[in-house]
Amino acid sequence: MIAVVLGVGCDRGTPLTTLEAALELPVVTALGPVHIHCIASIDRKSDEPAILALAAAREVPLRFYPAAVLARVRVPSPSLQVRRLVGTPSVCEAAALLAGGARSLIVPKQVLRGPDGKHVTIALAPWVGSARDECTNAKTLDTGVS
Repeated sequence: MIAVVLGVGCDRGTPLTTLEAALELPVVTALGPVHIHCIASIDRKSDEPAILALAAAREVPLRFYPAAVLARVRVPSPSLQVRRLVGTPSVCEAAALLAGGARSLIVPKQVLRGPDGKHVTIALAPWVGSARDECTNAKTLDTGVS
């Protein structure tokens, strides 16, 4: 079983069912069983009900980063629209890489539009762990200052 970090970006008010459906996309299920070590996103999503509910249901910690920290991470799928909206060209990919301590993604950004028109993006990075485990404390906010 692969240990991964789930990076998430979403429209405000995206339902949990849409976020769960993204985890059932073929590119994700093709990996076989995975263990989500933690869920990571941008700090402005630290109160997003679907993200909080998924973490609670899976009993995994959350990690949130400011846009300025996420913007420093090189990602395969940067978005000018995301940069305009939240101040960083990547949320899900950058958050997954940071929280996982990884240099590459297992699953790059995947986009799903739910039946209500709300979008979710997910990316998976391997959790490689480190001396400073990025995913040990639930709802930790990383200011980028060590």
